Amino acid sequence: MTEETVQDAPAEAAPEPPARPARPARRRAPKQDALLIADVVTARAGVEQIADPSQIGPGHRVRVEEDRLVVHLFECTLPGYRGWNWFASLARAPRSKAVTVCEVGLLPGEDALLAPEWVPWSERVSPEEKAQEEQERAEEDAAAAPAGQAPEAADEEPVAAGGGSAAGSGAQAGSGPSPDGERP
Repeated sequence: MTEETVQDAPAEAAPEPPARPARPARRRAPKQDALLIADVVTARAGVEQIADPSQIGPGHRVRVEEDRLVVHLFECTLPGYRGWNWFASLARAPRSKAVTVCEVGLLPGEDALLAPEWVPWSERVSPEEKAQEEQERAEEDAAAAPAGQAPEAADEEPVAAGGGSAAGSGAQAGSGPSPDGERP
């Protein structure tokens, strides 16, 4: 068989199995690790590496993330950070009793004050602002054009009052005021 016959040969359609709805992957809840949950002292010591102890409030919660991984949350008492929490992630290896501080930092809580979501400039500008900006550009173009001409006509030859060009209108060269302001 040549290459041409392979390409020209009709492809045999394999029967497709009936489509089944995809089952969501079952995920079991992570096991609560009593050793990690109880180790508040290690979590607080981890947070004290980045924050002054006076900035760590008495409020404390624990969130289980995965097996052998928990997050301890402490209230933040810094002015301006109401609703924020210091956190320390604690973990341990299987069958180990040694607790490790993985990460520490500051997280916003549910009632924390956050910056609004960023919006691109093109979406922030209202139609009125766009119209005003276009008008300002037109005014700048008009000011940049030679006196007595519209911005669109700046490239055209000047037209005299009689309807023709200045050279062909029959106007005399000396008929206007002289440079010293006197008429001839």
